[in-house]
Amino acid sequence: MSFAIHHHMGTGVQTEAEIDKLMDVTDPDLVYLLYDTGHLAFSGEDAIGVLKKYVKRVKHVHLKSVRLDVIAEGKKNGWSFLDCVRAGAFTVPGDGDFDFTPVFDILAEANYEGWVVVEAEQDPAKANPYEYACIARKYIAEKTGL
Repeated sequence: MSFAIHHHMGTGVQTEAEIDKLMDVTDPDLVYLLYDTGHLAFSGEDAIGVLKKYVKRVKHVHLKSVRLDVIAEGKKNGWSFLDCVRAGAFTVPGDGDFDFTPVFDILAEANYEGWVVVEAEQDPAKANPYEYACIARKYIAEKTGL
């Protein structure tokens, strides 16, 4: 069993600097990273740079896009992270402002064979889960051939 830590908004490991510290103080043969595109993009971090730096320690990937206009509105109005999520800050690949092409390229170059999970984190009353799953599936197939 592998132990992977998920960097996440509002936790002790959220920023690139905090991820760097975690990776620096842990054994690379025992502690891995759950890489989440959405949380890095939400926090304004260099999501692609983090993946390039730690791809060999990634054991799990969350593919989640962001809606930058919702995040900007939330910051402007002092919304909490949860308020931003409820307002639609996150969405699936293929329906947001995050370009997954470099992520797919980096994972392919590293021969990544771990878990990849598509996340939407959207209100199902506002965003039909089946429709958004289809959007993500189509996008991933177009970008990766899978």
